[in-house]
Amino acid sequence: MIKGGNKMVKIEIVDEQDAHLTVVLKDTDRAFANALRRTLMTDVPKMAIHKVRFEMGTITDSNTGETYESVGAIPDEVIAHRLAMIPIPTYHDEFCFLEDDPGNAGLPKEEWGTPASQVIYHCSVRGTPEGKLVTAGDLNVLGEEKLQIPETYRGIPITKLYSGQYLEFYAYAVLGKGSQHSKWNPVSGVAFTPRKIANVAKPKKAKALWDLNLTITSKDFTGGKLDDVQKVETLVREMHHVGDGTARISDFADAITIDEVDGEFIFSFDTDGSMSARTAFDMAAKSLSDRFSNLSNELEDEI
Repeated sequence: MIKGGNKMVKIEIVDEQDAHLTVVLKDTDRAFANALRRTLMTDVPKMAIHKVRFEMGTITDSNTGETYESVGAIPDEVIAHRLAMIPIPTYHDEFCFLEDDPGNAGLPKEEWGTPASQVIYHCSVRGTPEGKLVTAGDLNVLGEEKLQIPETYRGIPITKLYSGQYLEFYAYAVLGKGSQHSKWNPVSGVAFTPRKIANVAKPKKAKALWDLNLTITSKDFTGGKLDDVQKVETLVREMHHVGDGTARISDFADAITIDEVDGEFIFSFDTDGSMSARTAFDMAAKSLSDRFSNLSNELEDEI
């Protein structure tokens, strides 16, 4: 449950995967659901590469004598932008924000950052005649193995190098929030819609849909009602086969009605892989609850 104002918002998990979560928010309204959506995008901290130091010049292979130069088809600024979008494993309890790092004491801002607030990755790749694809998997963490780029995302392309070209850099990842920059936004596809239930209004005419032998059948209904979230969503899609623009619309004639449930919303989102969907949701819920509590306290003090 999440505390929203003076009441508790109930949560029912519909579908939970590592990088995806669908829940039903109960006893709430659109304003709260939208506040949760915005909090997920702007207030949940995540790690992202925010600074890159490129090695420039030429190098010579001691074995082959071949010379490589730090040039490529893609400018360094574009490479840095692509690096910022790579999911960096985020462990909130083990790192602090860059500006809160106690190791910064006495240092100029451009030198801020210790192992307490940042993760460093090194990449060094040389081109080949057929072209060498540089991916997120070529980033090697200078630290614990668990901070390595997850296997799922190691194939993300960065650039391609050919004979005589090389790319070497150090990338620095720190905690940030989406309200500061989109690279620190840990989620995507955050959406909510009113929860719906299906009711059979005209059983005989509903046969026009059942005869199509699609996924949802009359057996999915109990007492003429279907309230399973995922099955209702499937039913809504399948009803297009008997809806406007089809030859079956006259036979079906609104045999099944789809009604919204007052005060309930289906809320879903995906993460970029930097953290689990459960972690992102829990942090957003806590942030939002704290915000409502602080607002309530401020109002009480003023009144």
